[in-house]
Amino acid sequence: MAATVQAQPQNAHLSMGEPILQKQGNSANDVPKKPRVKRPNYNQIHAKPLPVEIHPLPAFIPHNPISIVRIAITLLSHSLWPPSSHTVIHKAYFSPETQSVHVTDPQSIRALWEQGFWGSGSLSRSEPRWLDQEKRKRGIEVAATSEEYTRARREERRQFKLERAKAQREAIEQQLRDEGKLDADASVDQLIEDDIVTESPKGTLYRADGRDSLRHVTTADCTSALDEAKISISEDVPSLDTEIKDQEHLQLTFEETFFLKYVLGALDVLQQHTSLASSELLRLFCAHSEFPYPEATGPRMAPDDPFLLKYIVFHHFRSLGWVVRPGIKFACDYLLYLRGPVFHHAEFAVMILPAYSDPYWISTPERAAACQKKEQKDWWWLHRLNRVQSSVHKTLLLVYVEVPPPWYSDSGDENTKVDIGDALKRYKVREFVWKRWSPNRNRD
Repeated sequence: MAATVQAQPQNAHLSMGEPILQKQGNSANDVPKKPRVKRPNYNQIHAKPLPVEIHPLPAFIPHNPISIVRIAITLLSHSLWPPSSHTVIHKAYFSPETQSVHVTDPQSIRALWEQGFWGSGSLSRSEPRWLDQEKRKRGIEVAATSEEYTRARREERRQFKLERAKAQREAIEQQLRDEGKLDADASVDQLIEDDIVTESPKGTLYRADGRDSLRHVTTADCTSALDEAKISISEDVPSLDTEIKDQEHLQLTFEETFFLKYVLGALDVLQQHTSLASSELLRLFCAHSEFPYPEATGPRMAPDDPFLLKYIVFHHFRSLGWVVRPGIKFACDYLLYLRGPVFHHAEFAVMILPAYSDPYWISTPERAAACQKKEQKDWWWLHRLNRVQSSVHKTLLLVYVEVPPPWYSDSGDENTKVDIGDALKRYKVREFVWKRWSPNRNRD
């Protein structure tokens, strides 16, 4: 049986009810693209997850007896000449004005950021790269920063959307000309004025009867596509030969500082040129955890002090290998990154909640009422928090910290040392993942 082939019009694919496809030979595809900004090798830059030196043993290979000899030689060498895990002790300075700890040495700044993403630049969004950005503004060639790479990527997407909108606009006009609804020298704007085509607030073009829609195109973007595409996003700034002084320092949070000092031993904190011990640092941070804060810290630290609660959670997730960053940008306490902010977006948003389950906190009516007030959160608070995290595609993680009874001594001596390890063991952490139930996504 012979097949019958029907001839179709040349522009049959441009029907009013079907989406308009962009032609291969469109002028929008012929525009030369700007070269992409080369992405830094973050795997090499952030190869070390912590600012300490690790000396692992050689790998054990069962079918190779020589591997056992290598392990024995390494163990003997480490016993006779123990290697140091802290080749560099970074220095930091406590700042009561900003309630943070400052690191001013450029080498320490780069080391702390590259080896675990500690702190934030005082003049940058996160990574301390103010000096490189200032040099680039003055015409001095330097390596591209993460902020500049992000801006270049967003600008490339914006230019692509403008060119795509322009091509769709031309395709719609050509479609209407083929149907005899638009003159050769007219545009879609004239049809909108004549009520032949209507436009929704979102920019979708419809026929007059409102049944079929044309391609989803914003007319304002289409008409200004050529003009916007020709605007240069960079300005020529004359280069200067004068040396630029770096005015940026690294700001560490109290939790990051205490972890680097007490757990890793890679940081030395100074206050008025005096090095602070871990117990002194704990009292200092508890004294400045709230605003307004007292002038001096007594020997009795409250078990539910805001710094202690935040540090317990910070210590918990950092010990599990997560990169913990402040979450004030997304109205939460912490953000959890799998490897770091340059590799992935934060996967979880952490909100800390105190829990007073110990019988000590309900021993008196006054104490029970005070604890209930601290624990109580209404539904609207949780709804607002979850709404924010859902809009930024993050999973809300509610972390309850079980507050223990007071562990301090009744001696009243301010020089009494606190057993930090014993105090931290008294706390317990419970994690709850909060997700909105959707019948389309949670059928299982």
